[in-house]
Amino acid sequence: MKTRAIRVHEAGGPEVLKTDEIELKEPGEGEAIVRHTAIGVNLIDIYHRTATAGQYALPRPATLGVEAAGVVEAIGAGVDNVTVGDRVAYWMLPGAYSAKRVAPAWRLVKIPDGVSDQAAAAVMLKGGTAFYLLHDIWKVKKGDNVLVHTAAGGVGRLMSQWAKHLGATVIGTVGSPEKVKAAQAAGCAHVVVLKDQDFEAEARKFTGGAGVDVVYDSIGADTFDKSLGSIRPLGMLVSVGQASGPVPPLDISKLAQKGSIFLSKPTLATFVAKREGIVRLAEGVFAGLKEGAITAEIGMTAPLAEVADVHRALEGRKTTGSIVLIP
Repeated sequence: MKTRAIRVHEAGGPEVLKTDEIELKEPGEGEAIVRHTAIGVNLIDIYHRTATAGQYALPRPATLGVEAAGVVEAIGAGVDNVTVGDRVAYWMLPGAYSAKRVAPAWRLVKIPDGVSDQAAAAVMLKGGTAFYLLHDIWKVKKGDNVLVHTAAGGVGRLMSQWAKHLGATVIGTVGSPEKVKAAQAAGCAHVVVLKDQDFEAEARKFTGGAGVDVVYDSIGADTFDKSLGSIRPLGMLVSVGQASGPVPPLDISKLAQKGSIFLSKPTLATFVAKREGIVRLAEGVFAGLKEGAITAEIGMTAPLAEVADVHRALEGRKTTGSIVLIP
């Protein structure tokens, strides 16, 4: 059986994304074939496309994409958590940029009634990320002051919504004035335009000089030092991405100088390494949708064949909300 897949044979810009026809094997023990109906796009896809070594490098040729929703078309022996015809979603599993794929069945979760395939593809990875960052890394509570970078983006918007729902006051940063309203709509009490304002000074001013309790920094190199400077003593900096490039090596004495700051560099992969973690995060996301703590706002949809243009838009910080590709 053949299927279409978007693969990279070498690291590079969006131009290295190629449509290939690949062989799809029959599902083996513990596996299922999923026909994709909606594919989520995430910053990690860009890291996978450009990395030549290290944490984000994938063996070449590699089918990109780590998140999708679809329908189970076939199952192998020993699969008991899904059956043919089930609507399912998964995340943190490379190979999503394809019409169909073989997936380990234990990575699949059923999509509940009332949640569309596009919503699931748009929100599962980002929502799961928001869930563990807000509930496990720093337990956000009523009265906290939280700074969220890229607050109009996919993860940032969900984190802003959820943090406000938990009772926190959210300061959000955005890349351009056009994104201010989107961040405000997500629940940010104060929005800082990075190219026009000093977010460290704004965070200090907004908190009466005290500093915020926690910063969630998805930008990386360009914002790391000022993120540290925005935090109150005994607060936390959570480094969750590197859109502007990796953070240079750190002299950890800086953490002491800034007021005994905690630093975390978590990855979603750790939280979904086992079935129970996947189920916990999925249930948390679906509950968040049901309670209205978060919404699945899709800012862009595009055919899978146009993925290179989508990557250009994402890298250029020209998108808001989540991005979904349609096979």
